[in-house]
Amino acid sequence: MNNIENKNTDSVIPPSGGQGVIQDLISISQFYGRDSRFVIAGGGNTSYKNAEKLWVKASGSSLATITEDGFAVLDRAKLNLMSEKVYSANAAEREEQVKNDLADATITKGKRPSVETSMHNVIDYAFVVHMHPTLVNGLMCASNAESDLKKIFGAKALYIEYTDPGYVLFKKVDEAIKAYRKAENKEPQVIWLQNHGIFVAANSIDQVKVIYTQVLDNLDKAVKFPIPIEERATCSCTEQILPAMRMMLSKDGLKTLKVRKNALIKHFYDTEEAQAKIAKPFTPDAIVYCKSNYIFLNDEEPEAVITQAGKQIAAFNAKFGYQPKVILIKGIGLVAVGDNTAQCGIILDVFEDAMKIAFYAESFGGTHPMTQPQIDFIDNWEVENYRRSVAAGATKGRAENKTIIVTGAAQGFGEGIARCLLQEGANIVVADMNEAVGRATVERFNGMAKSNCAIFVKTNVSEIPSIENLVHETVCNFGAIDTFISNAGVLRAGGLDDMTPEDFEFVTKINYNAYFYCTKVVSRIMKLQTKYAPEYYADIIQVNSKSGLRGSKANFAYAGGKFGGIGLTQSFALELAPFRIKVNSICPGNFYEGPLWSDPDRGLFVQYLNAGKVPGAKTIDDVKAFYLAQVPMKKGCSPEDVTKGALYLMEQCGETGQALPITGGQVMLS
Repeated sequence: MNNIENKNTDSVIPPSGGQGVIQDLISISQFYGRDSRFVIAGGGNTSYKNAEKLWVKASGSSLATITEDGFAVLDRAKLNLMSEKVYSANAAEREEQVKNDLADATITKGKRPSVETSMHNVIDYAFVVHMHPTLVNGLMCASNAESDLKKIFGAKALYIEYTDPGYVLFKKVDEAIKAYRKAENKEPQVIWLQNHGIFVAANSIDQVKVIYTQVLDNLDKAVKFPIPIEERATCSCTEQILPAMRMMLSKDGLKTLKVRKNALIKHFYDTEEAQAKIAKPFTPDAIVYCKSNYIFLNDEEPEAVITQAGKQIAAFNAKFGYQPKVILIKGIGLVAVGDNTAQCGIILDVFEDAMKIAFYAESFGGTHPMTQPQIDFIDNWEVENYRRSVAAGATKGRAENKTIIVTGAAQGFGEGIARCLLQEGANIVVADMNEAVGRATVERFNGMAKSNCAIFVKTNVSEIPSIENLVHETVCNFGAIDTFISNAGVLRAGGLDDMTPEDFEFVTKINYNAYFYCTKVVSRIMKLQTKYAPEYYADIIQVNSKSGLRGSKANFAYAGGKFGGIGLTQSFALELAPFRIKVNSICPGNFYEGPLWSDPDRGLFVQYLNAGKVPGAKTIDDVKAFYLAQVPMKKGCSPEDVTKGALYLMEQCGETGQALPITGGQVMLS
């Protein structure tokens, strides 16, 4: 079905609309906003209008989650005046005048309407849905865009050659619509924009969906080369390269790097010929999120890649005056360079979409990127700079944009430390054996995160291959490891007569050996980071215990491992100090509220009661009272207390090899 235009020649905008149509607008917005075939990085815009008012997506709103508050409401009488008004011939002055007039027409003050509002206003249908579907842009960003459009959708398809967004594009579209009405005696429902996307309009959201389905079905049939979709495992050499590059890119503040690899990405990193096809942006959105220049690294040996990266990054900064946001590395994958994790995700999605566009364009005569003057306009356009600033996001905190691994963080003390550091702006890796609880913890963490995020990696800290996988996943997701917090620990209480060799070995393997295993693996990454950033310090922090500072009756397996842990801390600190890797321990007091103490079956209160560790104690409450009485400050130690200690250790650079007690005065250093 090539002809998808509406045959109705009557007046099409309904005279009025109530709350029901606004709900329809929200529904259609979320319907397409949640579908990555149509929307990447919250792009696109939607509107509804009646005779008096127009509701259009406000800048900074995401279609996927938009509510009524996400729309700007404008006075159509004032919008109509803008169609006839003569603006300045100077581009910068003109866009400022248009922006001010749009603001004046906006009824809901404080909300900035989409820059394409005027186009929504002149299209004579109630609902207008403007999207950038990948398939559509595969055609619209191709050399044969107009001719192939006519072949697929008929000679009367309304095609608009690329024009700088804003008022100039609006005037061009307005004139094209008027000419179409005159020639065809009907209103166009589909408008195709070269290197930009598509407008679809109708009087009902169901009709909008019908048209979009027809558009994609027809394009899908016309595509000759289907996109390869197989996922590819990231290479183990990733952690030999990304940490160094991350530090090269972090001279003005810590960056986050994230890598993605699949068959499509491999297609483009395999040859310089393929890379040339994605060397320039296809759409304005690509420039907003990825800028317009990219780095391609074609060596495959880690040392050669790092050397090449150092030269290219320096040359890139000197030439363009900003850091690259996209780096494509042969054998590694597509790497996003972001100010935070959220930005990295957007960069990856947008640039992978550009790869898909380039791949689809081969079916329509090959790629047709934007020209340099077109790119320069977008790069310097105030509207897009505003969108860029909104998209950048921000996380303010004492650990902002640091990547921190916390072992044993699915629950208990580790969960509390990880949660507090997340709230200080860190990216958190929850490393734990308990997959179900760990994934639930990460889901909860990401519900409270800002532009940072948390991931879960199932990890057995007593096995080096498992720790190596933890490091690999961390580097692939964040590009580095700034702080490693060795928190995972176990406890089996008992005296000499009760303690079995098996329990002793288990406690020692987790509390002592695993600290060595983790430090051995993690320090390799940290050495690579400090090598390429002369003023940067990394941190390894062991969550020890007050039992590491003095003996513990009927608890020698635990205390012995913790005493030994402080010995490891001091020794590691001496060995790693030349590499600016600080190694310290924190020795918390008792966290009475956590499962280690309060679990009704295996908690320490129960274990100590059963082991007779507290003389005369007959109940769990007796055990609690006994321990609280030993603390001068009459309080237990909380994850918040330990986090403050960890932040201090990370922020200072004059101490290493220390055991910091946080015990409420119960244990003091001598």
